[in-house]
Amino acid sequence: MNKFVKIVGAVAIINIVARFFGFLREMIIGFQYGTGHISDSIFTAYMIPNFLYLVVGGAFTTVFISIYNREATDKGLFVKQSYTIVVVSAIIMTLIGMAFANPILESFNTGKAVSEDQMALTRNLYLWMMPSSIFLVLSSWYSGLLNVNQRFHLSSFAILFYNAIFLVIAVVLSETTIGPMGYGISALVSAVLMVYFLVIGYRKLDSFKVGFSFKHNVSTKELWIMVVPIMLGGATIQLYALLQRYVAGLLSLEGAVSSVNYASKLMQFPQAILITAVTTVIYPILSHKEAENDHASIKSLYSKGLQYLFLLLIPVTIYSYFYSTNLIQVVFEYNKFDAKATAITAPVLAVFVLSMYFLAANTYITRFYYAKGDSMAPVIFSLLNVFGVNIGAIFLLVGSTGVVSIAWGTLISSIVNFIMLIVYASFKYDLKMGIFSKDLQFFRAMPPMIIITIVMYFSSKYLVFEYKWITFIVGLVIFSAVLVGSFLLFGVKEVKEFSDKLKKKFLK
Repeated sequence: MNKFVKIVGAVAIINIVARFFGFLREMIIGFQYGTGHISDSIFTAYMIPNFLYLVVGGAFTTVFISIYNREATDKGLFVKQSYTIVVVSAIIMTLIGMAFANPILESFNTGKAVSEDQMALTRNLYLWMMPSSIFLVLSSWYSGLLNVNQRFHLSSFAILFYNAIFLVIAVVLSETTIGPMGYGISALVSAVLMVYFLVIGYRKLDSFKVGFSFKHNVSTKELWIMVVPIMLGGATIQLYALLQRYVAGLLSLEGAVSSVNYASKLMQFPQAILITAVTTVIYPILSHKEAENDHASIKSLYSKGLQYLFLLLIPVTIYSYFYSTNLIQVVFEYNKFDAKATAITAPVLAVFVLSMYFLAANTYITRFYYAKGDSMAPVIFSLLNVFGVNIGAIFLLVGSTGVVSIAWGTLISSIVNFIMLIVYASFKYDLKMGIFSKDLQFFRAMPPMIIITIVMYFSSKYLVFEYKWITFIVGLVIFSAVLVGSFLLFGVKEVKEFSDKLKKKFLK
């Protein structure tokens, strides 16, 4: 068990570093191009390839692992069959994306006056980046192949390798006469190199050969049946991103696209790290307990996981809300990203961060639905909220809040989705979160949250200094002290247990 925990910890650390490089790329784009049309073009061009990578690649990989691990599967044949399906599917989708480049890109700029030069830059970036979709989807499949062979570190390191190479090549090329087109070239080159890295790693295993096979059997039929609902179920965050980009394109406000991108990426950074840490550790345990029909442990894991997410993300949400302007200044406000860009981006971030807990909790709860064999309920809830509540809220509020309406749409729809998931899980599977269970630990955390909110409000209002980094450091120190102090004062069980473990470790 200790070995397993160490492996999970190492993989989690690699994922955090990989995400840091990806976020650093966003920071550098802000440094180089601010919130102007160039940064808008880069983000727009990369959106579709990234969508295919995360949604299509992720779905194919999940289904591949599921079918591969079955005893009845002819593993050698299935490796070739799934490889063929993934490659052909990725090529077809990429060709369609490139063939319809103009209408796709124009749809993201409806309502905005875009010059021919600006459109040409976006199109050229898109045509460079779109072919990377083939290699990104294929790399996701290879990662699954490595994972079923217990090579978790290698598949995780590939993402780190990709983000680091993408960043280095893009920065070097963009500082030459190539300019922003360097990001398009870098997207394709880094994707190719990532696949090469994974191929070399897999060949060293001397396992089943990878190749083409157009033979159809039960395994390929099941792959197609399973991949569509998983694709829809795993696309929530990416669908939000696509709709956010589309609505931002409808607004005439300059910098709307970039401000939404910067704010959402900054919001997703702590959320993604924390949800990865929680689900990576708890989900394998959940799967094991479900196989044993240990319903008592499953209920405990459900409530405990939501409680941990609450304790981790709500304080971060409070801090980020009151220090949204300072965070944008510290992270992005350099060179071309000026005070005007901060003024546009900070209000968007302030609302976005309010959805952190709900987005993370929704991801966590759906794991329990999947473990129960129920993939349709979370898909239906997700589609209703992303395309119904989300869009309705945006267009209802866009007249009064402008670009911030996009963040409001995400917040309101994620809350409604959260309510649907917990209510259905409570009645269908008797799964209850802390507030509805007999566990009083949830309520012990409420007074600290109130104290943190009050202190952060006053510190963000009255402890603002001329130098942004002093404001940031002072705010962070106060937040850390109040967070730990209030949790210990009110005897929050999880924090007390962690504190006791640290004392035992350092007092040995």
